[in-house]
Amino acid sequence: MNRDQMNRGRTNRGPWSRSAVELAAMIRAREVSCVEVTESVLGRIAAHNGRINAIVADCSEEALRSAERKDREIGGGATLGPLHGVPVTIKENIDVTGQATTNGLPAFADLIAPDDSPVVRNLLEAGAIIVGRTNTPELSMRATTDNPLRGRTLNPWDDEASPGGSSGGASAAAAMGFGPIHHGNDIGGSLRYPAFACGVATVKPTFGRVPAFNPSASAERGLLAQLISVQGAICREVRDVRLAARVLSRGDPRDPWWVPAPFDGPRLDPPLKVAVTCEAHGYPVNPQILAGIDRAADVLSDAGYAVEWVATPSIMKPAQAWFDVLVSEIAHFLGPVARDHGSETIRTLFDHYQRIGRPVDPAGYRDAIAERTALTREWNVFLDRYPLVLCPFLLRTMYAWDYDAQGFEQVEDLFRSAVYSTGINYLSLPAGVVPIGFADGQPAGVQIVGRRFREDLILDAMEVIEASVGILSHALWDREGDAPSSPEAAG
Repeated sequence: MNRDQMNRGRTNRGPWSRSAVELAAMIRAREVSCVEVTESVLGRIAAHNGRINAIVADCSEEALRSAERKDREIGGGATLGPLHGVPVTIKENIDVTGQATTNGLPAFADLIAPDDSPVVRNLLEAGAIIVGRTNTPELSMRATTDNPLRGRTLNPWDDEASPGGSSGGASAAAAMGFGPIHHGNDIGGSLRYPAFACGVATVKPTFGRVPAFNPSASAERGLLAQLISVQGAICREVRDVRLAARVLSRGDPRDPWWVPAPFDGPRLDPPLKVAVTCEAHGYPVNPQILAGIDRAADVLSDAGYAVEWVATPSIMKPAQAWFDVLVSEIAHFLGPVARDHGSETIRTLFDHYQRIGRPVDPAGYRDAIAERTALTREWNVFLDRYPLVLCPFLLRTMYAWDYDAQGFEQVEDLFRSAVYSTGINYLSLPAGVVPIGFADGQPAGVQIVGRRFREDLILDAMEVIEASVGILSHALWDREGDAPSSPEAAG
């Protein structure tokens, strides 16, 4: 499938199909009203969300009231923010004033947020309109999206495939056209798993880039979780990821870790060097995943990047440390919540996660935090020579929606295939996932890792790949009316 095929019919669809960049420009030019855009997106949600269950809390009434206010602001000559009138969704694990922050748990169904989180505040101050809240697994701690409170989110391409997790509701909403920008977060891959699964794009930002805080939280998170977890956006188009990242990056005094780094770094002399690796570390990597890396490398090379196949610093050490150290911390902070309020599935998964790791005691935790600095330094030095690294995200194709619930062997397999996900989180480096096409009939993507606070370079490379591949969601929309059981026809 070529780019023209994937983009077919783009201009004759409603405002719901437009990018955030397009919608913001159209609203400023008064080519379309905020109410018209909001009604179009809400209509799209009403028509299709009942099947995939991506949006689990309806915000339509307030969204329409907000759209009316924003149209009046335009008429009154108000200064408009970069997302004025643009629809967005918010994952159900961060705070929106007056709404429940359920985090997928029935016990938190009435945990009402007293204030907005920094991410929500930044989006609203930029003029965005929240049209819904998206689904997440219990405690946002699964690589798929299902919970006893809201139910299962389906992958729009294939009912039996996982939409990814934990931001699976966001990715499914992005792919289906429920607005152009969808909030998510990432402690082990929760932005990138869903983007990979649903054929959309995202960037996991550098730690410190986007402020984070939940006013409803009763206690602070563990130190390592604070250093590894980040907030971001999932979008159909890379240019929207860039726009959203700029907005989300505005500082907030409630996050003492936020860094006032400029979004656009200094220009680097061409050609920009890209290191490419497919080191599988003993995992039987899928040949179509390898073919996707080859294709992406060729695209970047043709665009003028200096692409080299080289050995990178170890990704296995930080990936294993993610399980040894972070899972030990999570077991301490979240384990009691999972035991007291979680389903049998999430309790079992917490046990599996600890089996994959080698739990550390307080002295081991102290030493591991120190060693993490050495691991990050090694990668920083490498990235000083190669500003970008092209690598797999998963070493396998997409898995069944309940794959991790089938047993310990399946959980271990899933995370063995995801060392380029958890390892990059442990290092707090930025990384983007962009579609490269299809593998075994499912959407698939590649990962681009970059220097700290150089998300701009990552996004540049992602846009080059996107220009070659096209927007996968357009192919998904062309299938509407067909049976949704298999994506083979689109591949």
